[in-house]
Amino acid sequence: MLPWIVAAFAGLLVFLIVRRDVALWRKILFAGPFALVFAVALLFAVGMRMEMEGGGIPKFVTFQNPEKQAAQIEADRAREAATAPVVPEAVKEAPAPVAEPTVVQAAMTAAWPDFRGAARDGISTEKILTEWPGGKLQELWRKPVGGGWASFVVAGKLAYTIEQRRQQEVVAAYDVATGREVWAHKYAADFQESMGGPGPRATPTWHEGKLYTLGATGEMFVLDALTGKVIWHKNILEDNGAENITWAMSASPLIVDDTVVVQPGGASNKSIVAYNKNTGARVWGSLGDRTSYASPMLATLAGKRQIITITALRAVGLEAATGKLLWEYPWTTEYDINSAQPIVTGPNQVLISSGYGHGAAMLEISAGGAKKLWENKKLKNKFNSSVFLNGYIYGFDESIFTCIDAKTGEPTWKAGRYGYGQVLAASGHLVITGEQGEVVLLKADPAGHKEVAKFQALEGRTWNIPAIADGRLFVRNGTEMVAYKISAQ
Repeated sequence: MLPWIVAAFAGLLVFLIVRRDVALWRKILFAGPFALVFAVALLFAVGMRMEMEGGGIPKFVTFQNPEKQAAQIEADRAREAATAPVVPEAVKEAPAPVAEPTVVQAAMTAAWPDFRGAARDGISTEKILTEWPGGKLQELWRKPVGGGWASFVVAGKLAYTIEQRRQQEVVAAYDVATGREVWAHKYAADFQESMGGPGPRATPTWHEGKLYTLGATGEMFVLDALTGKVIWHKNILEDNGAENITWAMSASPLIVDDTVVVQPGGASNKSIVAYNKNTGARVWGSLGDRTSYASPMLATLAGKRQIITITALRAVGLEAATGKLLWEYPWTTEYDINSAQPIVTGPNQVLISSGYGHGAAMLEISAGGAKKLWENKKLKNKFNSSVFLNGYIYGFDESIFTCIDAKTGEPTWKAGRYGYGQVLAASGHLVITGEQGEVVLLKADPAGHKEVAKFQALEGRTWNIPAIADGRLFVRNGTEMVAYKISAQ
């Protein structure tokens, strides 16, 4: 259809220009708008697209075509296959297959095993460079990647993520040293959405040699992390009679003891569900709320070990072993969108925050339930969760970075227009990926916004959360991934 529109505008322009009975000023008056529309139509015909920024405003111009992108990935992987494979030591040392794949465990450790790190709090314990030579980090490798907003988890010599390639979701394992694809598990699943774009959203979870993945349409796979072999699989939406939400399944699976906890959002105790992590057998189900986009977390509050999360309607704490509701706090946002992680700020305190004009609240948890300590509109995390350091909360108030006193909820400063980016904390500093692909180093200082370094790492819209593991910073977006040396050694 678009080529015909372009041709029609081109014909109309030629007709206006060649007519001798039309005055020049009339030609300019009428041809100008037609020429502009023709130019825009032509650009769209050759693949230009407008992408939304996090606030829902068209801002990013891209010529990236999904078919072309998939072809680029295939060509890159073919070039890798044509050379002698570099097999990570962790894979070389993998145990021989046994009769029951559910008991296979890898003899390796995980430097970044989970969404936003081991505790899902966005804090790295690694010592990183706090002075970047020339204002940037050393690039180690760069590769094309499929669409989607998942991040990396890193274990041993492998980095894992989930991507969209044509009409398939792909769980892929990459050599951390070279970016070479070691294995890829592919299956039919194709989520498309005009505002957020295509592809899976939920970051995989690594645990005891297994990779737990959740695709945009509810396809959950548990894979051998060294080989990609399927251990068990189910669609959590179908299994719980739930409908997908507008921007798709986004919550990363959470390991709790012998279970894996997911949030399909089904009715009648099928909103939050725990499966046996080795077999996929249902262990318990809880609540009947429509799900949100936030991931569940395991924490101890008021002396009680519990799962904390936010549904489309409320913040909740669930007993870790049974899913029994311990406390709740109403938390509804426009379009039922709650995306940011709860942030534990003390032995009995947790911060919740949402965008769309809502704001943040500090809750005090006790045996009697949840009590609000403060609430305001000065910290509006949309889909970019904050970090808590030394009594202060650092995060995004919509698209502007800010520092909030956790005791009072009042900002100590607000600066840094990084768009709808993401943040991690390490070595007393903040590592930020901006929405337009920049990487920024800030000093974590409540006294003021102190930018140490900033450079362009990726091109285009970047919503994926970075990962820090074994001295490397891993960043990606919907088209490209890159690793940088960030170790202080």
